[in-house]
Amino acid sequence: MKIKIAPLDNAFYTLGFFAKTLRGIGVFVLRGQASYRILIMQILFTFVEALGIASMLALGIGAAVYIIGMQQLVSLGQEKLIYTLLIIIITRELGPLLAAFIIIARSATAIATELGGMVISHEVEAYISIGVDPIEHLAVPRFLGVTVSLFLLNIYFSVFGLAGSFVVVQFFNSMPADYYFSNVLEVLAVQDILISIIKSISFGMIIAILAITNGFSVERASTEVPVVGLKAVGSSFAWCILVDVLLSALYYTALS
Repeated sequence: MKIKIAPLDNAFYTLGFFAKTLRGIGVFVLRGQASYRILIMQILFTFVEALGIASMLALGIGAAVYIIGMQQLVSLGQEKLIYTLLIIIITRELGPLLAAFIIIARSATAIATELGGMVISHEVEAYISIGVDPIEHLAVPRFLGVTVSLFLLNIYFSVFGLAGSFVVVQFFNSMPADYYFSNVLEVLAVQDILISIIKSISFGMIIAILAITNGFSVERASTEVPVVGLKAVGSSFAWCILVDVLLSALYYTALS
């Protein structure tokens, strides 16, 4: 699958590819048994194998928020606000974005270079020649795998970050687990969960589509493969940050 597009048409092409990928999901679910292995392997690589680094980041962020936040809040006599601060930073803001960054660093490059290599080796053309749609067989399972993985990794990051901050609490001010988590659940609102889910799904779709389209954009030279990997990473970072700012702005505007 050779794709050559002008810079000005890039956004329109990406949107068109996104729409075609969404249409291919129905076909994949109904008769994509041969591609289920790709979906499973994508989730394994993108979500399961990323749990280690996600755990370290979540624990570090939770600990930092509690230690730094509590020092400032105690001086103001507002210690109870630490739970609100944890929810805002871990669940609402940093959780989805850092989970996206982890997946960008691991999977965006991997998907782009893998598909680029398949184009160079004419594997994609072989699929087309036997009547297999590359989008349904190659793009859709990777798209679903990355999106589902980011959704799950975001949930894991939030839970582990909040639990990690509880572990830190024990070193400074020991308290019962039910007291800590009851306070967390008291300030955790439905809208916090919804905006976190919306962000994670949006980031997952952005990363997947950009990685896939960049991978398919390779033409002939094998030297293009690492280039598209770097482009996938750079564009994914930029778009995830932009969408995060827009969604946060819409969220706080709706609350005001």
